[in-house]
Amino acid sequence: MSSEEIKQTKVGREPTLIEAIIVIIIAAVLIAMSVRYWETDVHIALVLSATIAAAVALFVLKYPWKVIEEGILASILMGMQAILILYTVGILIGTWLLSGVVQTMIYYGLAILNPSIFLIATLLICSIVSLATGTSWGTSGTVGIALMGIAAGLGVPEPIAAGFIISGAYFGDKMSPLSDTTNLAPAMAGTDIFQHIRAMVWTTIPSYALVLIIAGIMGMGYASDSFEMEKVLAIQTLMKTEFAISPIGLIPPILVIGLAASGKPALPSIFSGALAGIALSLFQGAPFGTILDIMQNGYSPDLPARISELAEDLPALGELMAENGLSSFSVDSITNAAAVLKELLARGGLQSMNWSISLIICALIFGGVLDKCGFLESMLKVIMKKVHTVGGYVTAVSAACLLTNMIASDQYIAIVLPGRMFKSTFDEKGLHPRMLSRVLEDTGTITSALVPWNTCGAYQGSTLGVPTMQYLPYAFFNYINPIMAIILTYMGIGIAWRGKNGEPVIARTRPAGL
Repeated sequence: MSSEEIKQTKVGREPTLIEAIIVIIIAAVLIAMSVRYWETDVHIALVLSATIAAAVALFVLKYPWKVIEEGILASILMGMQAILILYTVGILIGTWLLSGVVQTMIYYGLAILNPSIFLIATLLICSIVSLATGTSWGTSGTVGIALMGIAAGLGVPEPIAAGFIISGAYFGDKMSPLSDTTNLAPAMAGTDIFQHIRAMVWTTIPSYALVLIIAGIMGMGYASDSFEMEKVLAIQTLMKTEFAISPIGLIPPILVIGLAASGKPALPSIFSGALAGIALSLFQGAPFGTILDIMQNGYSPDLPARISELAEDLPALGELMAENGLSSFSVDSITNAAAVLKELLARGGLQSMNWSISLIICALIFGGVLDKCGFLESMLKVIMKKVHTVGGYVTAVSAACLLTNMIASDQYIAIVLPGRMFKSTFDEKGLHPRMLSRVLEDTGTITSALVPWNTCGAYQGSTLGVPTMQYLPYAFFNYINPIMAIILTYMGIGIAWRGKNGEPVIARTRPAGL
């Protein structure tokens, strides 16, 4: 059937609120039962939820299957860039591990950081890199991986390190003019990017300052006598024994950051980093066939694995340590360092991303049915009938963005759909469109990383090697910012009204004459 014939086909009716709620509740129960009771992945729960939603649309709402299928394919297409980036990051991680790029960043990071300042440094480093590049994904996939390794060496728990990496990455993502979401949100609201960024300053800076304070307080908990310098030295020595550690290893990440900061698209920028890793591996003498295999299947460290295997055979372990110049360290220090590196460095490769990508596709199928057949739209309309204050409007948009992130499983849909739904309401109330764009970004962008089956949550969990639900409590910025935005709006702080010439007028209540 051609697109013209589809347009002429009678499209089904809009679902009622009860019908929409029933579909959403069934999906929520299936997902919750999968995670908590059945203790299995949510992939099939999402597929079953999509099947139920499609059945309701097909047999109750009388939508033609072709229309439902178009919604599914359009949703998957919207997430295709994320899928391609995931695969590319998998390849990049493999080549960077083989060539010692990640190990070099970890080595030098362990030399200059200490536990007491690690969390603050992590937050600031990721914020700066993400602000310069406009990508939270690129930040997590480059310096984020190295910081996870440094955290392991300093004794900082992985979930806490991941939480602050994500906090910094998403601060920079939402405030950078190079970010795709920072450009998408004002486009949906009807304002320009610079008005959008100025509006976000009101809510983002107080939130970020609070997270900095939290990082400082938590970091003090790791500044104790229990910090063992021998453990750090063992990790550094073990890496230097197996890998080529030198400043040359910093070239690939600098290349990626430089390309992204200059405005180049994310996909070719990340792949350029992978190519640089390949070149560095060849320069170090790695066979090309080995490089191809690692790009496909990922990297597994050799020496840490051999040490772990011999942990119970002390004579053989002592001989291996002597062969590699590790005899100056205690057996415990070396075996602990080997265990850390074996887990940390065994990753990467195109195949390593298949779990996350299949999860994203399942989620996008479900989100596509809900969006195309009006399930989300019918719920948002009811929400707006109950709202009559500026604080209420901001809360409603924030709730809609969070709900869309949880149901449609993609941050772009969480910006586009609520933005499209609430734009006319904000215009009618005399609010400047930058108010709408601000809340779209304050919640739609950053809460996406808190949902395990969202494209962003799945990516961050896979890249950093920490399940979403484990790092969620420590991703402070990602949930403090939306709450701060709502509180400040109810306090009348930072509210922008549309002036007579379209300019923003900051006032607690709507000025007379506007």
